[in-house]
Amino acid sequence: MMTRLPLDDPRLPAILLALAGAGVLAAALFFQFVLGYQPCELCLIQRVPYVAVILLGIVTLLFRAWKGLGDALLVVSGLALLAGAGIAFYHVGVEQHWWAGTAACGSSFSARPMSLDQLRAQVMAAPVVRCDEVAWSLFGISMAGYNVVLSLCLSAFAFLSARAAYRRTPAAPQSL
Repeated sequence: MMTRLPLDDPRLPAILLALAGAGVLAAALFFQFVLGYQPCELCLIQRVPYVAVILLGIVTLLFRAWKGLGDALLVVSGLALLAGAGIAFYHVGVEQHWWAGTAACGSSFSARPMSLDQLRAQVMAAPVVRCDEVAWSLFGISMAGYNVVLSLCLSAFAFLSARAAYRRTPAAPQSL
């Protein structure tokens, strides 16, 4: 027999957030392994908040008897997704050349003269996929751009769900 979850139960939003995170990761892996779009360093970092949200959702389900834990974990999920939106926005800025990426994002060739062996070592150490090149876009928006929007929407959902779950929790009796 299946137990119904009330709409203000933090388990339902935690499940939905975990499923959304799994869907985003599945899409990223599909693009990588089926379509052949190799991720850059920032693309890989953008996956971390989704893994965190999945793990937080699992913890919420496992420890559902602990009052207030689900509410707190929804807030943490919202913060993780907000951080993910920030990372994705930074990646969009690197793609649009608004600012430079990290050292791991692109070539860092030295302008000083060097031997052929040093040059070969520097070329071999350079990343294969650059962060400042858009590998795929739809309607002029890159995957990082879509990730900004999706992360912000999921973050708002997590915060609003935590607020609803917190409001349903009865206040503790006050003593004088």
